[in-house]
Amino acid sequence: MGTEIVGKGLELLKEAVPEVRRVAILSNPANPSRDPALPVVMSASRSLGLQVQLLEARGPEGFDGAFEAMVRERAQALAVLADSMFFVHRTRLADLTVRSRLPSMYGNREAVEAGGLMSYGPDFASQFQRAAVYVDKILKGAKPAELPVEQPVKFELVINLKTATALGLTIPPSLLARADEVIE
Repeated sequence: MGTEIVGKGLELLKEAVPEVRRVAILSNPANPSRDPALPVVMSASRSLGLQVQLLEARGPEGFDGAFEAMVRERAQALAVLADSMFFVHRTRLADLTVRSRLPSMYGNREAVEAGGLMSYGPDFASQFQRAAVYVDKILKGAKPAELPVEQPVKFELVINLKTATALGLTIPPSLLARADEVIE
């Protein structure tokens, strides 16, 4: 699920901003899920007619350099690969994207609540409910090793219209209609 969702995020970003041709991808090279995600990013970008600019940041000290490279290379949008460090610094990342005039896609709703343009990812509230079911089964004697591993089944699209307005974007009504939440 982790890698496939990256392609869907790029597809939704392209739908929100159809004129985008060059997308910067920000990743943390220390994250073990990064390497499996990159082929998916490249494949999805090719199918969408996008040029990709791969950028890295191991910590917040790398953000300014990454954004300077995005502007210098004329990136038209940004997709941020999931990483706990990016989650912790989501407000700073969102501020940098708006300041750099870059529509942005994230994998979690909190980044959009912090000012990012949009996110597509697992609905963590439903994941927590499923975790409670597992805890209940374990407390009733089930062996954890015998319980099946479950992938997320519910995903959510969140769009920040305030950020869209700040970027001078009009989000297509068809995309807004599919959003699970629109922040105004």
